[in-house]
Amino acid sequence: MISKSAPIGVFDSGVGGLTVAREIMRQLPNEKVVYFGDTARVPYGNKSKETVTRYSRQIVRFLLSQGVKTIVIACNTASAYALDEIEKEVDIPVIGVVKPGAAVAVQATSNGKIGVIATEGTIGSKIYSRYINEIDPLASVVGKACPLFVPLVEEGLWQDPVTDEIAKRYLTELIDIGIDTLILGCTHYPLIRSTLGRIMGEGVTLVNPAYETARELKELLEREDLLNSEEAKLGDNKYRFFVSDAAEKFKGFANSIIKYGILSAKTIKIEEY
Repeated sequence: MISKSAPIGVFDSGVGGLTVAREIMRQLPNEKVVYFGDTARVPYGNKSKETVTRYSRQIVRFLLSQGVKTIVIACNTASAYALDEIEKEVDIPVIGVVKPGAAVAVQATSNGKIGVIATEGTIGSKIYSRYINEIDPLASVVGKACPLFVPLVEEGLWQDPVTDEIAKRYLTELIDIGIDTLILGCTHYPLIRSTLGRIMGEGVTLVNPAYETARELKELLEREDLLNSEEAKLGDNKYRFFVSDAAEKFKGFANSIIKYGILSAKTIKIEEY
């Protein structure tokens, strides 16, 4: 019997998944969260499916050791490569960030031209195209790998001339094609949303899978009768954060993203799981 008061496990290759954790905290204020950021092995986008799946299995084993009631794979690359395998191997609900974003993009587009920006791994998997075309076979999906965005975000260069210049180079072909909807297909990308929106222009809808994933998680918890209706008690360790390296840097970064007070981030040896 899974306890409703058990925490939600969230993991990402680094800090990008904090955009998902932030939405979960905002939309599901009674839920506890255990977050793991694989800061020692970021980025995942240029790694093989086998490697990303192996990393994901290790992290899932760690989260299970923390007694989580569900797992959110808050990483597009890991969602693309490892979600199907993880779902088969655990007996608690698991969701990724790809399906929610794909569904909203189909609803948002008027001209049927949808752009996806993501890591090389996510674009190479064609997972967004597959999900979108399952919903709308006539939709045209154009993917663009943007490998430099993750290191720029990890370095905190959210509003910087270098980020602007790289973004213009990446996005020009999507603008020329005439897309009217752009999926931010990596959980790091919402942190440079203002830059992306300015370059794409007002005529393009930006889809943030982090927001949509939190909505889907709420529906899942309600459906499985796992939604926690009790407020946290004073002194409860409601949000816990773990990383595989550089805990202090992560803590500073997390506090700039999440305004709920990150008291600590603990480094663990993830390879032992």
